[in-house]
Amino acid sequence: MPIDPSIAIGAELPTQEFSWDTSDVQLYNLGVGAGSNPLDTRELRYLDDVDPYVLPTFATVAATFHDTEPPKVSFPGVEIDLAKVVHGSQSVTVHRPLPPSGKATTTRRIAEVWDKGKAAVVVQEFVTVDSDGQPLWTARSSIFARGEGGFGGERGPSESVPLPDRAPDLDVTTPIAPQQALLYRMCGDRNPLHSDPDFAKNAGFPAPILHGLCTYGTVCRTATDAALDGDARRVTGFSARFAGVVFPGETLRIRIWREDGRLIIGATVVERDDAAALADVVLTFSE
Repeated sequence: MPIDPSIAIGAELPTQEFSWDTSDVQLYNLGVGAGSNPLDTRELRYLDDVDPYVLPTFATVAATFHDTEPPKVSFPGVEIDLAKVVHGSQSVTVHRPLPPSGKATTTRRIAEVWDKGKAAVVVQEFVTVDSDGQPLWTARSSIFARGEGGFGGERGPSESVPLPDRAPDLDVTTPIAPQQALLYRMCGDRNPLHSDPDFAKNAGFPAPILHGLCTYGTVCRTATDAALDGDARRVTGFSARFAGVVFPGETLRIRIWREDGRLIIGATVVERDDAAALADVVLTFSE
């Protein structure tokens, strides 16, 4: 079925009610590389049994953490083969530090649909409140669907965050474990693109790729550790555009610039001559 923006844009999607506990937070933190040095007390704060630090990027998986089926791209006015889809961008704004356990409700809608010619971009908005109705986080997520453009819609904006024209304040690397995608998929994203070699090849990749949201969470954690002494409670928002794929076993280079209460970040892959991984990356934090 072709994309019909007149039906899709503004469509309300089913409300999600969910809960999470400290074990979910610990598993997510392991999924984005925490604990690689088990003797580092700063890293171990992510894995505390009672009060683990919660990265704001946990918000991207909280509602679907216990899903065991591959996701479907089936919305009003939108029906897309999963093999054609990659994550386009993601942003999360947390309204207070996220608790290590809780119950919440998310309302969501299709906010935008853009026609990029050879591809389509579908943007969802999420608003999440706790069991008392108090705001927890707001998020926006876009998917990039290859071969689904040309339906006559608007092309949409092209916004970017340029990297500062000076040496970064911090320049760090973080390795991606060979089994990182297999671990991260336990956080509720069972897309076979990240675990099935044959599926990945049929989708045009030489091997399973790392989840975009795993790269997203790993960069957020690394920047938090490097620039904020690992205090995830200070992070108020994190946004990025997915600019390239990352394969398990590669190494991310993360350059960080401090700028007016926020961090501007560049994330690239070392083994492929600093090939782009994430672009337009901004982390906001409280003092």
